[in-house]
Amino acid sequence: MTPKERAEKSAAAMWAGDNASKWAGMEILHIDEGTATLEMTVEEHHCNGHGICHGGVTFMLADSAFALACNSRNQSTVAQHNLISFIAPGHRGDRLVAKATELSLTGRSGIYDVTVTNQDGRKIAEFRGFSRAIKGSLFDEN
Repeated sequence: MTPKERAEKSAAAMWAGDNASKWAGMEILHIDEGTATLEMTVEEHHCNGHGICHGGVTFMLADSAFALACNSRNQSTVAQHNLISFIAPGHRGDRLVAKATELSLTGRSGIYDVTVTNQDGRKIAEFRGFSRAIKGSLFDEN
């Protein structure tokens, strides 16, 4: 199995049980080893009292991309801690894209950056995720 095939199969296994990301309207655009790209359209129910995309929704999109990227080797991996910087608001109707990239993977610990942009390429947020591998895998490779 190639690394890309393993990443795609890992993502399919994760996605099958990820009701939260699907409920929010997220879609997978790209998966490979250590990277993932997701997108979603900001709908009325994603907006806060200011009429802009709720920060938790932006965080959720980035976190879901991070999760697929850090689980791409079929090793069960969870978030150890994350942080996000909001740069510009997302607006209703915007198509947000979250691209996760692995920066470091040493032993059981990984560091991933996720950039969230809108359909015009405008940067909405920068997210950094720190992962920790745990026991288990997403699918049986035997």
